[in-house]
Amino acid sequence: MAQSFETYQKRKLISSYFSVVLSIALVLFLLGVLGLMVLNAKKMADHFKEQISVSIFFKDAAKEVEINQLEKSLTAAEYTKSANFVSKEEAAKKHAEAIGEDFEEFLGYNPLKNSIDITLKSEFVTPEQMEEIVAELSAKKYIDSVTYDKPLVGLLSDNIRKISIWVLAASAIFTFIAVLLINSSIRLSIYSKRFIIKTMQMVGATKTFIRRPFIWTNIKLGIIGALVANVALIATLFYAEKTFPELALLDDYTLLTMLFASVFVLGILIAFLSTYFAAQRFLNLRTDELYY
Repeated sequence: MAQSFETYQKRKLISSYFSVVLSIALVLFLLGVLGLMVLNAKKMADHFKEQISVSIFFKDAAKEVEINQLEKSLTAAEYTKSANFVSKEEAAKKHAEAIGEDFEEFLGYNPLKNSIDITLKSEFVTPEQMEEIVAELSAKKYIDSVTYDKPLVGLLSDNIRKISIWVLAASAIFTFIAVLLINSSIRLSIYSKRFIIKTMQMVGATKTFIRRPFIWTNIKLGIIGALVANVALIATLFYAEKTFPELALLDDYTLLTMLFASVFVLGILIAFLSTYFAAQRFLNLRTDELYY
């Protein structure tokens, strides 16, 4: 009978520890994902900005030497990420493939123009700077027109600003919720031992002596939870890197190390503080209050 009760107590203890570790791991994982979003928000924004292209169309009278010189100057320009010359013949071929019909056959000529498609570095993809670049290029006599998706640039800039604010707000809210959830789990585990705490106090044990084993136990659980969360974060990172290789999420080892270290330290810190205050609460209760 005694052995059966002892087994039951061990199972109950393991279940309590498991719930604490699981809650810590899940919450820290969510915080880690938000941390990844915050750290890579600029990188993701830059990636989308650099997908916007500017098309420079030449007049039919434009000389080959003028086109070559412009292509070289654009490639060397501080705002250019890439520059690609597209001949009118190549443009006609792509257009025919897109619509599934050769329009030159019934028009009798190729109405398209030679062009250069450039993508800009992310810091130059703003409505103001792009207008300056367009004005500078349009001033050249051999250029017919310069086009880009103007509404998209404005919309992208506004949305990136809004998303950044929301991500920071969500991070703050989730951090607060994380502390509450972990604190609740640890308080419940200590609550089940409130009579043991009061018994030790009644036989003369000091508050520091009573708190110490609870703090060390929950710090160990916090370490385990943080390690589980970091393993899950690493798996998520590798999956994201495989799905979106252009974001290069694994390139910045310093930031990633700081993130994993922050998750680890946060797990220990929250476990320590939650255990300290939860144990302190039960230490300050009167005997008759233990039943409520």
